[in-house]
Amino acid sequence: MTDTRNYTASEILAVLSSRQLTDGQVVFAGVGIPLLAATLAQRLDCPGLTILFEGGVVGAFVEPGKLPPSTNDQRCTKRANMVLGSADVLLLLQRGYVDVGFMGGAQIDQFGNLNSSFIGDPAHPKTRLPGTGGGNDISSLTNMIVAMKHEKRRFVEQVDFITSPGFIRGGRSRAESGLPMGGMFRVITELAVFGFDDTDRRIKVLALNPGVSREEVQDNTGFDLTFDDQLGTTEPPTEKELATLRVLDPERLFIG
Repeated sequence: MTDTRNYTASEILAVLSSRQLTDGQVVFAGVGIPLLAATLAQRLDCPGLTILFEGGVVGAFVEPGKLPPSTNDQRCTKRANMVLGSADVLLLLQRGYVDVGFMGGAQIDQFGNLNSSFIGDPAHPKTRLPGTGGGNDISSLTNMIVAMKHEKRRFVEQVDFITSPGFIRGGRSRAESGLPMGGMFRVITELAVFGFDDTDRRIKVLALNPGVSREEVQDNTGFDLTFDDQLGTTEPPTEKELATLRVLDPERLFIG
């Protein structure tokens, strides 16, 4: 199992997600782990990172202990570069100004499609979920990073509904469906870091988290996985990364 003596599952999700970002990028981040990851990167390695919220805030700067519970929270506006309407934010996406989108979902499948709409038969769903919000726009127009809990019921061969498209049916199906840009870049879980094959666009394991075996990852996945030929092991969170996270979220509302 993952070594959690010094960090929680949420902390390793935030840390590994932050390491996927580079300085100068514009990142569409929701609240919780995505915002923590983007803010951590901004504090440590990417001072030129611009954080964008669906509620209209561009260039958000989150103060320690003041993580917003919603992307529409007015705390997001303090020290921001500008505040726009939601329609203008979507226009930024459509014009190609956003590099990375952070997403989550109740289900993800082997081609990176996300479901946050419902579980079960669409005529009689077992569970109704929040729906798309701006998720479809973000996943259609940016390179996506997904941070989510790794469970067999979440990692399924085919999602019950595609709320946010990944590589759809694999291969060139995304581009052939009218989405030539973007796609899934990374999936981060408490067990491993995943990428996508360049040809068939199917998910594959790039690196295992400390203390995790191939068998454990496969046992918690609802379809057969492939493992990269040069499978690695992720570096555990550093003391500096953990200390910064814990200052940002002193009440541990998101890091657990």
